[in-house]
Amino acid sequence: MQNGDGLCEIEEERDQTSSVNGDSAFGIDGADHSNDVYVAVGGGPSSVDAVAWALRHVVTPLTGAVYLVHVFPEVHYIPTPLGKLRKSQVSAEQIESYMSQERRKRRDMLGKYLNMCQAYQVQAETLLIESDIITKAVVDLIQVLNIKSLIVGTSKSSLRSRKKGSSSSSKADQIYKNAPMYCEVKIVCEGSEVSPIDRTAAATPSPVHGNSNVATLEGPMACGDEDSSSCTCFSRKFI
Repeated sequence: MQNGDGLCEIEEERDQTSSVNGDSAFGIDGADHSNDVYVAVGGGPSSVDAVAWALRHVVTPLTGAVYLVHVFPEVHYIPTPLGKLRKSQVSAEQIESYMSQERRKRRDMLGKYLNMCQAYQVQAETLLIESDIITKAVVDLIQVLNIKSLIVGTSKSSLRSRKKGSSSSSKADQIYKNAPMYCEVKIVCEGSEVSPIDRTAAATPSPVHGNSNVATLEGPMACGDEDSSSCTCFSRKFI
């Protein structure tokens, strides 16, 4: 539920709810999570590179855990034999069938990253955020969880566009530009860390001031209505 400061409450799997203190390095379970690393992931090869780089260069079994942050879009339309229809125009069974397929795709996609972490014997878990604005959702999460270390992947084509002075920034650059200064954002491309853009350079409007909130997580970590866009839930449940 949204509080007065615009932050979201964090709920554990164990029916315990606690708000996040932005000045603390301790998680809701009372443990020190100052060495934890968050990696923004999607379905592309740049995300595989980002996770692999984090496991090789940043986190070890003794130093902390990896949190895989995946933002997926809100569902407004449901595919049908008649084309895409609004959720209000289809049955609850059709909605659930489609949502179940999408959840399965996300589990399969995130499973390969969890397997990578397991191979390195690094504790890992996933945070699934439902939002139509990926960069804003990630930046909001940084502030809600007081994230100190975030790794994002980018493609070579995005780097080429940056060098050519393209007016459109990549998602990685947008996150870097709008992240709080206390969060160290590292951008990885094809297995190597790349130099970020200047945070003081002409920036796109901050997504922090948009109209979307960090949204509900799903699966065993879900809480409340799936259509809610003001609650973030997760459990500190490691593989």
